[in-house]
Amino acid sequence: MSVHEDEISSAPLTLPLPEKGRPIASLRRDLPSDWDGQVDQFAIVKLDGGGVVSGWNLGAELIKGYAEHEIVGEHFSRFYREEDRRRGLPNRLLAAAQHDGHVEDTGWRVRKDGGEFWARVTISAIRGEYGQVLGFVKIVRDLTAEKQAADEQAALQRTFAHDLLSPVTALRGYLDLVAEELPADHRLITLAREASDHLVGMAQALMSGAIARPERGRRRATMDSVARGAVALVLPGQAPDRVAFGRMDAVPVVCDVLGLRRAVANVLENAAKYSDDVIHVQVYETDEGATVAVRDGGRGIHPDDLRAVLNEGERGRLADARDGGSGIGLASVRQIAQEHGGRVRISSELDVGTTVTLTIPRADDEVTPIG
Repeated sequence: MSVHEDEISSAPLTLPLPEKGRPIASLRRDLPSDWDGQVDQFAIVKLDGGGVVSGWNLGAELIKGYAEHEIVGEHFSRFYREEDRRRGLPNRLLAAAQHDGHVEDTGWRVRKDGGEFWARVTISAIRGEYGQVLGFVKIVRDLTAEKQAADEQAALQRTFAHDLLSPVTALRGYLDLVAEELPADHRLITLAREASDHLVGMAQALMSGAIARPERGRRRATMDSVARGAVALVLPGQAPDRVAFGRMDAVPVVCDVLGLRRAVANVLENAAKYSDDVIHVQVYETDEGATVAVRDGGRGIHPDDLRAVLNEGERGRLADARDGGSGIGLASVRQIAQEHGGRVRISSELDVGTTVTLTIPRADDEVTPIG
């Protein structure tokens, strides 16, 4: 996730200064010889050039279960599962660290008692005066608890998505029955079908999102069709009266269509909630890419809250309990924009209105608009 300059804290980083006339390099020489032994949150394992354990800290003993005298002199491949050893993973990691200076790997590792834990590992090559590899330092962090929590969340997400699909599928069946009594091109039936299709797509995205990153499901589209789809979703019956489309350029993009439509829908929902006037929607291209701009004539956002309202749970000092909401909509918009390599900007004037722009990179060539 990218971090932009305007999101970086300006709080100064305070570091201890060396005494006058004392070079900073001398601070390193003042570290106690057993400094690594005092670190117990990470396993620090020293290896010789062949991968044999030559040093062991307290964190390694706590995480891996071996006392130092039990493991020094053993090859570090002992910490890997049998199938990983057969695939040559330990030696490949050492070769990569020797070639590139360091290597990172995340996966299952084995404790002394045979139990497995999920680890994030960094192996760094230690070189001599002439560049020869003298050995390696391996730093290991046990992330088993974090993985279990993530797996549980993914399972919950899959269950929710599965349970959501059943009533939505039933709803679509009811719509088909109603459609038999109405003209085939009835506008309300068309809108209801579009909304149910969107719900099905969201449930499918939830299910696949529990397994993969947002890169899944990306396809070619145009930004104007994404914006129009969001309007149809949020204001299906009110759109002609509530929304005024300005410039609507068919700027090509490659995106997670459902996710991007949801982001624009969140912005529209805010505009409809905080304003009774017409909402202005535009799509155009800038040097940064394809932009959707949503402008309302509502109460506005306090100037001191313009950055804060993009953070999860932040609603701004002008928010009213009667408005509803939980302060996650704009945070979600920013996250989706950043996942697409883009960004969100907000400008607002009290009692005049707010404009939210969402910009993502433009695709290189033309695309077929989505329906």
